Amino acid sequence: MIDFNYTAFTNPSTFFLMGIPGLEYLHIWIAIPFCSMYIVALMGNILILFIIKTETVLHEPMFYFLSMLAITDLILSTSTLPKMLGMFWFHYHEIGFHACLTQMFFIHAFSGVESGLLVAMALDRYVAICNPLRHTSILTNTVVARVGIVAFLRGLVLMTPHPFLVRRWPYCQSNVVPHTYCEHMAVVKLACADISINSLYSLAVIVLIVGTDVTCISLSYVQILRTVFNLPSNDARLKTLSTCGSHVCVILTFYIPALFSFLTHRFSKHIPRHTHILLANMYLLVPPMLNPIIYGVRTRQIRECVQQLFMTKIS
Repeated sequence: MIDFNYTAFTNPSTFFLMGIPGLEYLHIWIAIPFCSMYIVALMGNILILFIIKTETVLHEPMFYFLSMLAITDLILSTSTLPKMLGMFWFHYHEIGFHACLTQMFFIHAFSGVESGLLVAMALDRYVAICNPLRHTSILTNTVVARVGIVAFLRGLVLMTPHPFLVRRWPYCQSNVVPHTYCEHMAVVKLACADISINSLYSLAVIVLIVGTDVTCISLSYVQILRTVFNLPSNDARLKTLSTCGSHVCVILTFYIPALFSFLTHRFSKHIPRHTHILLANMYLLVPPMLNPIIYGVRTRQIRECVQQLFMTKIS
């Protein structure tokens, strides 16, 4: 086990990621399910991207947004898992200061991008159900691209101050980060300065992104439900609602772990640190793993294309 050095570092060139404090003796075993989840996330999202690219029947707004979500999930999981597995299995705890800031930026920025893409997918479902005759004329390829760019830029712009704020502080307490990756507040707490601006900005960004996105998604589904309940038959209602099932599952998969991680990190002082860290890892691992499975199982077009692909390979 690595002996972490707590010597003072005014401007550290490197940080040391501790991993999961209190569970160091289990790192080698914890890495096994983490690695399995990462492999599933890689294979599932790459398969989704391949199918959407090669099957012209899937060249629709919903699947374009899904491909953007798959790319975002690949970036999120790859930003943390390779380094984490190297730390758990090979004791590579060291990470460069600027590499740490880069990892921090990618994690937080693309979490914001993913939230924005979930809003875009809710918009697609709203237009498809509430205004089906104009769906293709409203959500043209140009509009879909612009919506994706807006979601991308919003996440990047709002999260850009984080690494710059972290970089300006002196670090004279320790260069050991008690986490599995460079989580913003875990790094900032090592600074020997007043970090209230970091805390306030981080909280403001989270409230702004999550508050705005959850509100937009909720309003979209209120309108969708109003339209669905005005349909003449139960079969029509169920068939229409089933088209939203995958999106609702993905929303819950993304926001529930994020909510638990946020609440336990900020407002609960009695939960063990390793629980905080495990929840934070689930927030980054579970959605990228489950999203392609959810869409692959619940979306008929993707399911049929996957079956056709494998049947062709077998024959």
